[in-house]
Amino acid sequence: MRVRSALTALALVAGASVGVAAGPAAQAAPTAPAAPSAQAAPAAPLITKISHSQATSMFRSSGITWSSSGGCSDRNTPACTSFEQLNLASAQGAQTLKSASGCALNVTGGTETGHAGGTYSHWNGYKLDYSLSNCLNGYVTGSFAYIGRRGDGAAMYESGSGNIYARESNHWDVTYYNCGGC
Repeated sequence: MRVRSALTALALVAGASVGVAAGPAAQAAPTAPAAPSAQAAPAAPLITKISHSQATSMFRSSGITWSSSGGCSDRNTPACTSFEQLNLASAQGAQTLKSASGCALNVTGGTETGHAGGTYSHWNGYKLDYSLSNCLNGYVTGSFAYIGRRGDGAAMYESGSGNIYARESNHWDVTYYNCGGC
């Protein structure tokens, strides 16, 4: 009876109603799903945000360059390239890409305003843009799986770690869900 009471209590906490039968009819009832384990579910990964200066220090140490059409780093100006509030995993993903590819990387877009919105957006720290180069183009298309075209027509490639590389007209738009195996 203690197990039934515990299941009933769990169901009530979860917002479900539970009927507990007794006697022979209980044996004919369908088997109830197993009770949740006593261990708590793992927490969602904590997203660590970094500052512009932390990101540029990481990029500089890996030989990654960056540029902006406006020659600035103000997050609120679309012509700038800012890394303020970049996810640490995105910066580490850039370092992983640089190391794995051996290609020169130049970041042309970060967390500044002016990009498309959404959960996994530039503004929210998940995306970086890179200049096109023969080396980077060949690495992405030769190493990652082609997964189709985005709504805007950009060809998309998925890395083994699940990050998405979209070939736009004049740059690679990369969505980092993780650091790419750092």
